[in-house]
Amino acid sequence: MDTEVEKADQIIIHVDMDAFFAAVEVRDDPSLRGKPLIIGSLPTERGVVATCSYEARRYGVHSAMNIKEAYRLCPNGVYMHPNIEKYRAVSEQLHAIWNSYATALESVAYDEAYLDVKERAGDFAGAGRIAREIKRRTREELGLSCSVGVAYSKTAAKTASEEKKPDGYFEILTPGDFVDLIIDRDVRTLYTVGSRTAERLRTSGIRTVRDIRENPEEVVRLLGKQGEWITALAFGKDDRKVTPYRPEDAKSISREVTFQKDVSDFDLVKDVLVLLAICVERRMKRHGLYGNGVTLKITYADMKGITRSRQGWSADGAAAIFREAADLLETVDKRPIRLVGVGVYNLSDDEYRQMTIYDYLDEKAADREKGREDLLDLLHRKYGLDFAGHLDEIERGETLHRTIEYMRRHTG
Repeated sequence: MDTEVEKADQIIIHVDMDAFFAAVEVRDDPSLRGKPLIIGSLPTERGVVATCSYEARRYGVHSAMNIKEAYRLCPNGVYMHPNIEKYRAVSEQLHAIWNSYATALESVAYDEAYLDVKERAGDFAGAGRIAREIKRRTREELGLSCSVGVAYSKTAAKTASEEKKPDGYFEILTPGDFVDLIIDRDVRTLYTVGSRTAERLRTSGIRTVRDIRENPEEVVRLLGKQGEWITALAFGKDDRKVTPYRPEDAKSISREVTFQKDVSDFDLVKDVLVLLAICVERRMKRHGLYGNGVTLKITYADMKGITRSRQGWSADGAAAIFREAADLLETVDKRPIRLVGVGVYNLSDDEYRQMTIYDYLDEKAADREKGREDLLDLLHRKYGLDFAGHLDEIERGETLHRTIEYMRRHTG
């Protein structure tokens, strides 16, 4: 056996579901099979494509594409909103399968993860058996397909899973195998090289992975630390570990919404801040987290974006989060708004964290709860909706957007 294979420090599997949202919808409604299915906003709305079936991709539609452009390319496609709760439930089933084989699992999204299987697999042959077992169970138990890569590093495993999509399997066992596979490919093949970075490299005539290997000093000169990382990847070096995600490691929790039409009514924007603050609070509570700062994000109709923040203040309750966000809203230009978002940062899982002066001035816990109820009661009287009785539904993406659209039309 190749000595590089024998001495591999890690054996990593990367699993990536094939067109996940669309595949779940096709599974549940076979009449959609073979049709160009686009999940995201509807053509009459603002927004983007979340994902799409492979049939839609043949028309040039892809994730993150503006929905208007997607409709121009594929006017006969089937368009639908995402059902996030359904996808989350399926994702939990997938993770249960993956976790049964991994000593460490790093979830990238609902439909994608890295698995450290060296201890369970023993060697690459064992990893191959695990990978095929994952594919079989995914198909038989959930009626879905996935693409799986087996490799010595995270970058190589990700590359391997993309090599034979959809429903693919591929192995990259050594740095030499990785380099041989990608050496004459575009620089964007490498992890972290996006369109802007690629354009900077092209200005110096660096277009392929081979060019990076032959001009490492120039790459570092252009990109600094990122250039060092990219150069290492071009030589097949990546020693990053599979690191299980911990909610307390997140830097912030936020929620935002794009209005279907630009909003000039700042009273409406403040009402929307109430719902966004509650969504943020509920997510924080699920993970037992506390914050120490609030951010307000605004994108104006001309696409200019701004962020305002306030640090050093305890952000535990929705009413308090709303109050700070509303105060920050008073500091921004009163121009038509396209998007608004609220976030909490400086997160900690320590409920006995050091108190600030703002904690002592803030209401007691019971008063914070009452503050949220009072805000919801005001919204109820203004819009005639039972917000308090439907917070679980409102927290979901599609219902939140529909609710805010109703509020916008009600004030219009």
